[in-house]
Amino acid sequence: QVTGHLDDCTCDVETIDAFNNYKLFPRLNELLESDYFRYYKVNLNKPCPFWNDSSHCGIRDCAVKPCPSDEVPGGIRSGSYKYSEEANSLAEECEEAKRLGAVDGSLSKETQQAVLQWARHDDSSDSFCEADDIYSPDAEYVDLLLNPERYTGYKGPDAWKIWNSIYEENCFKPQNVKRPLASGRGESFISLSGVCLEKRAFYKLISGLHASINIHLSARYLLQDTWSDKKWGPNVTEFQQRFDEVITRGEGPRRLKNLYFLYLIELRALSKILPFFQRPGFQLYTGNESNDMETKKLLLEILHLAKSFPLHFDENSFFAGNQKEAAKLKEEFRLHFKNISKIMDCVGCFKCRLWGKLQTQGLGTALKILFSENLIEKIPGSGPSYGFQLTRQEIVALFNAFGRL
Repeated sequence: QVTGHLDDCTCDVETIDAFNNYKLFPRLNELLESDYFRYYKVNLNKPCPFWNDSSHCGIRDCAVKPCPSDEVPGGIRSGSYKYSEEANSLAEECEEAKRLGAVDGSLSKETQQAVLQWARHDDSSDSFCEADDIYSPDAEYVDLLLNPERYTGYKGPDAWKIWNSIYEENCFKPQNVKRPLASGRGESFISLSGVCLEKRAFYKLISGLHASINIHLSARYLLQDTWSDKKWGPNVTEFQQRFDEVITRGEGPRRLKNLYFLYLIELRALSKILPFFQRPGFQLYTGNESNDMETKKLLLEILHLAKSFPLHFDENSFFAGNQKEAAKLKEEFRLHFKNISKIMDCVGCFKCRLWGKLQTQGLGTALKILFSENLIEKIPGSGPSYGFQLTRQEIVALFNAFGRL
């Protein structure tokens, strides 16, 4: 039932299906199984910033098994990338910075604070996500292949509270309309007519993310749970309750179309980021040189493929009106999204929290790329990229989030 043209795009469902299923997905899947992309560092013990919540899910399928540190490749743990000239020149710059930093003792306390604030502001001004402090003692590496996104039994009021706060507090939408969160709950339906393109897009991205998560838990549902055996597989009834046209009174197919919209936005970001990864100095460093070269080769192949997609979303239509209004809207967009990334620390099920954090960081990174086009175009062919940076966390989140879609 989900066919044809997608609103606000020049694309249709069939073009995306053919491109994804036959060309992109097999290569992407291989990339995500590589060492560089399977280990994600995450702090699952951050307290919820919005309400007091100590109700962690007691179901054992909610648990996340972190990696013993000796299983994580040394290159990822050390955070260095030793293959490149760029790394060597950066090492010299670090020495220089340390020497200059030694002068800081003469600054007054207030000035030191101000300098720290500036640095923090510079780091956060282009970020759409509340990033984990990966140096915190609570942050641990997780092997994503050993902790797949699937149904954990986490549902009911706690799960509703998360989605409600995302939709009700953070979504640009007509104020008087409640979002239909589930079938048969009697809420009135949302109409996006009369809402500007940017706000419509924001709503559709969140709805697409919600659809993606629901599809994964319907596709990997716990079908049998006995003391000797667990069996996971597709639960059609669960899927229909969320997406069937009749049961959801027409809303289900729209949710699925929002998933395609989200796919297009993230695909567009991948097509734009090629210059950042193409530099000879850039390495996906794990410490195993031949593997790392293979992984980079596959990554570039995927990015060239993304670039070749014929019907990309045109992000130039975003924030294109009055400059002052556009800047205000963009900032609003960023702050709304940042809030959503913070809400992920309120998810009571650790496995759901892991995948929620990863997917919001991935989408946040895609938005950061789309809004940094001018900086990406200025990236020099060799040497460091000062104007635009992606951390390893952002890179791993970007590709794994896209892999979910």
